[in-house]
Amino acid sequence: MIGILNIGLGNVQSVYNAIYENGYDPTFVKDPKTLANLSHFILPGVGNFNAVMLRLEQLGFVGAINSLIDNGTPTLGICLGMQLLATTGVEGGLSNGLNAMEGNVSAIAPKDDLRIPHVGWNDVNFCQSHPVFEEIKDGRDFYFVHSYQMNCHRSENIIATTEYGDSFVCVAANKNVIGVQFHPEKSQKNGMQLLENFCEWDGTFNGK
Repeated sequence: MIGILNIGLGNVQSVYNAIYENGYDPTFVKDPKTLANLSHFILPGVGNFNAVMLRLEQLGFVGAINSLIDNGTPTLGICLGMQLLATTGVEGGLSNGLNAMEGNVSAIAPKDDLRIPHVGWNDVNFCQSHPVFEEIKDGRDFYFVHSYQMNCHRSENIIATTEYGDSFVCVAANKNVIGVQFHPEKSQKNGMQLLENFCEWDGTFNGK
């Protein structure tokens, strides 16, 4: 069973629709007790790092998500969902993340005439291969909307980067967890392929 976190913070219907169109039967997760029944877990995200982490804590999700990850369940973080996988974030004030991979989340530094937030299509350039990107060629475009970025402490966690003024990490992974800064559900053919690959992934990844 493929579960999509839905705690009333952002529109997650597009993620549900994309998974469904790939031939799977996803379910919305609103109760942390149901996490134990999942084969795969998707942590989408729209909003503020601090506020969402506080909400997850209030609803009892933090411990339940950590247990799910520790048990090896394949987990995908999308946009803010990727950032929540880090150790800490500064949006809304310094706060702890889920610490599924070592790193911190910081604001994108304004540079030249580039607008913040970073909105639109941009290239995803692989640093290493990962099962979730099988049959997706290097340098393909995905759709981004974000003002913050993950900074990985370990190079073996970095799967891909994107250029926007400077290079930033747009895909990071650790064991059975992977995060993408872009929105695969809005990224047409390549995004649909990524989501299908995730739904078929057994959670195995050893890094470089």
